[in-house]
Amino acid sequence: MIELVSKSRCIQCNICVSACPTNVFDKVPDAPPKIARQSDCQTCFMCELYCPVDALYVAPQVEPLAEVDEDLLKEAGLLGSYRRNIGWGRNLTTTAQKDSTYQLLKRMK
Repeated sequence: MIELVSKSRCIQCNICVSACPTNVFDKVPDAPPKIARQSDCQTCFMCELYCPVDALYVAPQVEPLAEVDEDLLKEAGLLGSYRRNIGWGRNLTTTAQKDSTYQLLKRMK
C-alpha cells in the first residue's frame, strides 16, 4: 500500500498521479501530490515504478503501516526499491535476463 510521498525528494512532476490506476493521489498546486485515497491502493507499485526521483514508498503489506519514518526508509534503501529491483530506469540493468524462463526460451531460439 502507498505509504509515503517524500517532500524532500518529490519534484512535483505528478507522474505518480497519472500512473496510478486507482486514482489514489490528488495533485496539489506547488506541492507534492497528496495520498488522498490510500485505501484504494492496490499495491501495484506503478507509482513507485514511474517516479523518476525515488520519492515514493509502497509497502508490500495491504494494510496501512502504523508509522512511516522517511529517514529509516532512506537508510534502508527502500525509497524506489521496487524500480531498482526490476532494473527499470536510467543507469539500471534489468534482471529479466537472470530469469530461468527467459534463459530457457533463449536456448530454444
